[in-house]
Amino acid sequence: MNRILELRAKAKTEKRKIVFPEGNDPRVLKGASYLAAQGLTGVLLVGRKEEIEKLASENGTSLEGVCLIDPHDHPETPDIVTAYYEKRKHKGISFEDAEKAVKDNPVNFAAMMTRLDMADGFVAGASNTTSTVARSAIQCLEIDREIGTVSSSFIMEMEDCDFGENGLFIYGDCGIIPYPSPRQLVGIAIATSDQMKKLFGIEPRVAMLSYSTKGSASGESVDAIRLAIEKIRAKRPGLLVDGELQLDAALVPDVAARKCPGSSVAGRANVLIFPNLDAGNISYKLSQRLGKARAVGPLIQGVSKPCSDLSRGCSWEDVVDTAVVCAIKAQSS
Repeated sequence: MNRILELRAKAKTEKRKIVFPEGNDPRVLKGASYLAAQGLTGVLLVGRKEEIEKLASENGTSLEGVCLIDPHDHPETPDIVTAYYEKRKHKGISFEDAEKAVKDNPVNFAAMMTRLDMADGFVAGASNTTSTVARSAIQCLEIDREIGTVSSSFIMEMEDCDFGENGLFIYGDCGIIPYPSPRQLVGIAIATSDQMKKLFGIEPRVAMLSYSTKGSASGESVDAIRLAIEKIRAKRPGLLVDGELQLDAALVPDVAARKCPGSSVAGRANVLIFPNLDAGNISYKLSQRLGKARAVGPLIQGVSKPCSDLSRGCSWEDVVDTAVVCAIKAQSS
């Protein structure tokens, strides 16, 4: 798992502050403690101070270097509430609604801290659903105008694997958009390819996956992929992207040579874009659980500031690596 471990060293070179709104989760607490102890990121932990300290004591977790923030008595809370109200008042919320949304929803609080540059990014999802985390990102941050849609991706690294980038892949979308339209597929593909370039400095080779390879079958989803590829090539003419491709054609050189000779992507793809959320979510979990891949994410993409979700089945090490990725994205933003 060398590539993911390399990210930890990269995070140290230009340390960024990451805020965690789930200070009452033991996995988050342990991950935050490790990040602070190793100097990987600055750590802001949101929650009731007494509850966090009690939980840390019960679990033997050090809070040295960790900054505790309680939304109910933090000196910056009035500014955060006002900013949230200004951002959302066009939706008809009152100032009192805004105050409640910020003080009683730590994910909103963390997202607004990120919006206001009080933190460089936020990580949540250990005890909140992906929809909750994504909603806070959408409501509190700005949508990236070039990407145009909010989606997610996973870094996947597999041991003893010759496919992809020696076992390294990025999958998208595995967490947010159930049935992406051609326009949304464009945003997913571009945002996911950007992750490979920004995080690892590797040229992305993007496969738009399907049950069909280059016209071997037909259907509505195949048509959507073909239209998306046309739009991607118009928008990012230098991006290596191809499809529609079945998985074996995307990964296996011999299969690619038979099914789509001459493709710049087939047989060597390192970014896999799934046609829908069923395929993406099932595939990343199959890779993780049966293929024993290391999975980092879901990384939320398509918003103006770095933020990441966590699987509710995450480990404390997942908290660490997801925060590290968030911090590295903040370095380049």
